[in-house]
Formats: sequence, structure tokens, C-alpha cells
Amino acid sequence: MRMNSPILKIIMFSYICTLGCSCNHSHHENDLQEGDLLFQDLNCGDLCNAIKAVTEGVNGKDFSHCAIVVNMKDTLKVVEAIGDKVQINSLSNFFARSGDTPNIKNITIARVKHQFEPLINNAVNFAKQQVGKPYDDEFLLDNGKWYCSELLFQAFKEANNKQAFFDLEPMTFKDPKTKAFFPAWVDYYTQLDKEIPEGEQGINPGLISRSDKIQIINIVNFK
Repeated sequence: MRMNSPILKIIMFSYICTLGCSCNHSHHENDLQEGDLLFQDLNCGDLCNAIKAVTEGVNGKDFSHCAIVVNMKDTLKVVEAIGDKVQINSLSNFFARSGDTPNIKNITIARVKHQFEPLINNAVNFAKQQVGKPYDDEFLLDNGKWYCSELLFQAFKEANNKQAFFDLEPMTFKDPKTKAFFPAWVDYYTQLDKEIPEGEQGINPGLISRSDKIQIINIVNFK
């Protein structure tokens, strides 16, 4: 992972600066169970704005990050690809990122539908096994690295006898209004010294949130 990657700096800054924030979320943890999917908007500036401009979440919501709930020694936590690697974080840290910013009002919680519950154990185990793997700053499939929604995609694919569970779609990094690449993405991939993977198959939090294989079970509001 290139440490000068702008998205790494943005995500790490967003993550670190919210660790000390508090919000009234403890009563919602009782609603969670292992295998639940959490969706949130990290509000990470121009790159997140570009993502939201070309993706759509369930019920018209904007999401730029997602994670899966796991049980670690009888304590629920999340496995997520964030910062420079896949990591395990507490629910309180995850919730805190959405608790103190005026433009961020909730976390959306989803659960796979009843008929797919047998997949949860293997999906969770796969996600746990990826902890420590590098963050996929190129946003490409099958390169040994993971971005947030790619991790969830692969976890359920592995659990589903290696058959895709969530849908992929061609990625775009272009402004739908101008049909030109967003400047933020041009700068981002220039720093990576990589070509923008326009049209490559990929996935995003919004696409997963709209899957017909999951159901929305709760929206955690912050006042």
C-alpha cells in the first residue's frame, strides 16, 4: 500500500479523529447479530463525494463504507477493510464515525434473508481470515488486497460454493453530468501511477445495500 495514497490519508484521518467521539448507540447493539452488514457514510471529502455521485444505496441513501459483524469471544465487533489493511474494530469505534458530523445521521443495518443464513458462518470465518491483509487502494478484484465492499463480496462468494452471492457491475469514475473523470480520481490514480480502471467489474457499499438477498433491519439515528 502506498502511504502517500490520498484515500489512505483521508480514511485514516477520519478514523483516528473519531475514536474519541461518543454517541448513544449501546441500546442498538442488542439488535445486532453475527453476520449483519453495516453501512455508513465516512464523509471523506472529494473521493467519497465522487463515489456517491455514481452509486446508489438502498432507499436513496449514500454509503461510502461497509463492514460485517463478527463474534469475538462473546463480544460483537466488526471486520472491515479500512485504512491500510483489513482489521477488527469495536462497534463503538465504528458507530462513533457516524456520530458527530452534521452530514452523517445514521448507520443502516442489514441481514441476509432467512434462506441464506447457512452462509453466515463461512462468510464470517473468511472475513476473519483476511485480517491483516492490505487495503486494496487500486479497487481491483482478485489482487490479494481488499476494499470494504470487495471483502464482503468475496466472503459471501466463498461461503456460497465460490458462486457470486452479491452482484458486480462495471465501475465508473466519471462525473455523470460532464462524462469526464472526476479530478479527485485523476489525482488519486496519478499518485498510484496506475490507470483508472474505468469499466472494470467491481462493487460498492450502495450496490450491496440494494441486494435482494438482504433485508434492512434497522437504521440507527444519531441526535
